[in-house]
Amino acid sequence: MSTIIRNMTVNDKEQVMEMMKTFYASPAVWSNGSEEIFAADIENCVNDSPYLEGYIFEDAGELQGYAMLAKSFSTEFGKQCIWIEDLYINDRYRGLGIGSRFLDTIREKYPNAIFRLEVEDDNERAIRVYEKSGFTFLPYREMKR
Repeated sequence: MSTIIRNMTVNDKEQVMEMMKTFYASPAVWSNGSEEIFAADIENCVNDSPYLEGYIFEDAGELQGYAMLAKSFSTEFGKQCIWIEDLYINDRYRGLGIGSRFLDTIREKYPNAIFRLEVEDDNERAIRVYEKSGFTFLPYREMKR
């Protein structure tokens, strides 16, 4: 398998939209989102938004998954903060190291950043991948309004 990791393009929109529907309907995500939100997210990924980047995992023209990163600054850590907002790999391609390769890729791209993500407690497979890549749990809970 020769998976490439590349930037998301407008040509990926339909397939990413379908993957987002699957991802947001899964137990890995707390909210279900909406097509309107998904379309806005994809649009920001492909139109040079300073806040959002989109990536595609692909082998021989077949999309295996996608990821979205949100960029900000962390006053807590005193450096750029990269939020891994979405990291979805199609069931058929899980366990092949694609997620780990992606995490390595973004660490190389942003060597001085702090990386943050959210993971459901029962998503043990994802937790193992993240821990293997150096992620640890923070001792507090996030809130939203």
